[in-house]
Amino acid sequence: MPEARATSALPKIKLSPRGATRLKSGHVWVYKSDILAANDATPGSLVTVTDQRGKPLGTALYSSSSQIAIRMISHEPVADLPALLRQRIADAITYRQKLVRDTNAYRVIFSEADQLPGLIVDRYNDILSLQILTQAMDASLVRETVIAQLAEELHPAAIIERVDPRVRELETLPPRPSGLLHGVKTATTFTMNGVHFHFDALEGQKTGAFLDQRENYAAAAQYGKGDALDVFCYQGGFALHLARVCDQVTGVDSSRPALEVADQNAGLNKSSFKNPEIEWIEANAFDLLKDYSASNRRYDTIVLDPPAFAKSKRDLDAALRGYKELNLRALKMLRPDGILVTCSCSYHVRQSDFLEMLGGAAIDSHRILRLIEVRGQAKDHPVLLNVPETSYLKCVISHVSE
Repeated sequence: MPEARATSALPKIKLSPRGATRLKSGHVWVYKSDILAANDATPGSLVTVTDQRGKPLGTALYSSSSQIAIRMISHEPVADLPALLRQRIADAITYRQKLVRDTNAYRVIFSEADQLPGLIVDRYNDILSLQILTQAMDASLVRETVIAQLAEELHPAAIIERVDPRVRELETLPPRPSGLLHGVKTATTFTMNGVHFHFDALEGQKTGAFLDQRENYAAAAQYGKGDALDVFCYQGGFALHLARVCDQVTGVDSSRPALEVADQNAGLNKSSFKNPEIEWIEANAFDLLKDYSASNRRYDTIVLDPPAFAKSKRDLDAALRGYKELNLRALKMLRPDGILVTCSCSYHVRQSDFLEMLGGAAIDSHRILRLIEVRGQAKDHPVLLNVPETSYLKCVISHVSE
């Protein structure tokens, strides 16, 4: 059989009992410490994974440098990797077509959650922004297959690669600049929930914007009112949505370039705002909240959307202290009958940790919190039930009273 011949020709990697148990429990990663033997496996190669006794467990992509050495791509033998990649890309696109609404910007491929580990693709109107995060996805044949299939399925004006130099260094991949892979266009405008945004494919964080918050932006606008403060506003995602329902909106960020884009975005949407003027403030969020709290500034709606405070487990305690300080100050600044929208994108801060922190902040601020919604990432960032790492975003919307 061709499948059997193809599989038998693949390098074999033997796992420890702990590694095999991890895969049998539904996870798709195996760490380097759980590899017993990696005979003839080369960086980024397709490999057959076996348990300690040699029983096949499936097919995986191998990294010789990452602590995550094995990323499963199929529980079956894989005879034709390009064909499998094309099918997975088509499936990911079909999944979004069923679930994504009110936007022309969304995540097309979410790595392990779409069974394409190491590949991120976001769509911004007619431009695709792509990130490659592993040795296997960086292989020439894989790159060519991915780019060709995306072009065939979605017909973008351009495909841009956004390179994370640190990731390439960790994967021992040669340096590579961000740039065009297909087409010639590098800028466009896109729409989320009726709000318009500028997009420069080679600027900004990640692949360009925080699409995982798209549904949370709309939820915040459902409850927002009065005077609103958006802290860590970046390019204005929450602020611009709140400006349609709130009397006054202030956005705060430490990045001047981000605020300049936010102001440009505001210009695209002024006709839909209750008050066409948004105040943008360049400041350190902790310092500003401390000063505003001390000077008795008050708001009806406050959004907290900080960057990840916990990059690893050892950062957890410090992260929770940081979240508590932010939320404590925000709660003290909210008027009775106020709305708090507070977020964490730190995977290592679990939802239970975040809610416990928020409860402690409520006690210390002598405020009563009623949970309105406990939310996560947008549906185009799917969560695999047995891969907890695919669930990272928390967004809690609460009513605040004294």
